[in-house]
Amino acid sequence: MLVPMAEQPGFSDLRDKVVVITGGGGVLCRSFAAGFLAVGAKVALLDIRAEKADEAAAALGGGAVGVQCDVLSAESLEAALARIHELLGPVDVLLNGAGGNVASATTGVERLRGPEDLPSSFFALQSGDFGKTFDLNFIGTVLPCQKLGQDMVSRGGGVIINISSMNAYRPLSKIPAYSAAKAAVSNFTQWLAVHLAPAGIRVNAIAPGFYLTEQLRFLALDEKGEWTPRYQKVLAQTPMGRLGNPNELQGTALFLASNLSSFITGVVIPVDGGFNANSGV
Repeated sequence: MLVPMAEQPGFSDLRDKVVVITGGGGVLCRSFAAGFLAVGAKVALLDIRAEKADEAAAALGGGAVGVQCDVLSAESLEAALARIHELLGPVDVLLNGAGGNVASATTGVERLRGPEDLPSSFFALQSGDFGKTFDLNFIGTVLPCQKLGQDMVSRGGGVIINISSMNAYRPLSKIPAYSAAKAAVSNFTQWLAVHLAPAGIRVNAIAPGFYLTEQLRFLALDEKGEWTPRYQKVLAQTPMGRLGNPNELQGTALFLASNLSSFITGVVIPVDGGFNANSGV
């Protein structure tokens, strides 16, 4: 027997909801924020740099506010939550967008072919740099879930969206720490979804493919504006033959946050132009 939907399909249920986005000063997170604002939600953009949070909020216009916050500090998160309550109200949706690779946790060579490569290999990485990358991406997801997610428990429902990566499925060369951290994010997403389901809180993740953001432009394009060898391989592995536009992540985030996905929890959705599905053969 088919059960009729309680409302027409769409994102009207997100109107006036309070959406908190960590790493809000970044390109992808600004795009997520624009998507939520377009359907009438209120958005708090959290960033460790207050000026970046404020700049992003000002650029997005009404309904967005910037809040300084260090996602690796419980005290900072608690202060940010108090500020969000003051400006917008209790949290309905948390999108954990803070993260990124640390250059010093990156190998200089893709594969070690002999002793001459040791200075640019895995063996030259410092454990502290590995830890910095892991903390930023994994602990920087766990702590906001703890400190901001409690708002949802007290109100009997809410949505958490974590940001994983293609690296969580298959680690890319040169970035072992980032790959391991994002794999941990995907695993934690599934664990937390089971843990919080009885409380009415859904937890899912998005795994972006490759997007031409300002932060990655120097890696993707050479001085002539042509694709670097590394990104030529990315394009060859992507069935759609191009990089993504940040706006192409909005629909998945809105879907996961809305009642359209009310029976979905514990999943990681690739938004990657088919990259993860491609065996290369």
